[in-house]
This record gives sequence, C-alpha cells and structure tokens, in this order.
Amino acid sequence: MIAAEDDTLGGYQQVHGRPPAFEGSDGRAYSAGLFSDDDPDAGGQFGASLLFVRWSQDQQPDGHLESDYIARAAHPAQAEAAVGRMTLMEVKEMLENLIARRDAGARA
Repeated sequence: MIAAEDDTLGGYQQVHGRPPAFEGSDGRAYSAGLFSDDDPDAGGQFGASLLFVRWSQDQQPDGHLESDYIARAAHPAQAEAAVGRMTLMEVKEMLENLIARRDAGARA
C-alpha cells in the first residue's frame, strides 16, 4: 500500500503549504511542526523534535508542547527530514502522549 503524498508531516506541509492541525484529547486545537537544533551536540549531531502550538478559541496561540528529540543526524536538514517522514497518525499519537504527560505532571 502506497501512502498518499499528504499522509506524512512533511508531505502534508508540502502539499497544503501549512502545518497539519489536530484536536487534542483536551478539546484544544493544535498545529504540528518540526524544528531542529541550531548547533550540534558534543557528538556532532543535530536533534529534531515536534512542536505543537495550542490555539485559543479566537485563533491566537496560547501555549505549546514539544517532544523530546525524535531524530538526530549530522545535518539539521537530515534530522528534520526524518521527523517529516512521520505519518500524521504517529504525529497525533505523539500529541496525545504529550497531553497525557502534561496532565499527569499537573496532578503530581
């Protein structure tokens, strides 16, 4: 089975010219993007992560969640490309994990 061009994070952004958006289990809207470090770590690797911007009801950013590093590579573009190959389902699952972790921390 071949995935549609916009079934991955990078493919979606390329096809639609914007980041994908999801409704989180907390009932809030999030857009998903990726970023990489500006500088390499001690081993010469650049880390790349997911960044979820949370939106208010009046469509203003009012918070964010970010993942741990998902990929590392010798060049930032390589690390970003690896994260960009994540399926939208995997990205949504990461969002849900981050919401659960945030909520568990709030209860502690």
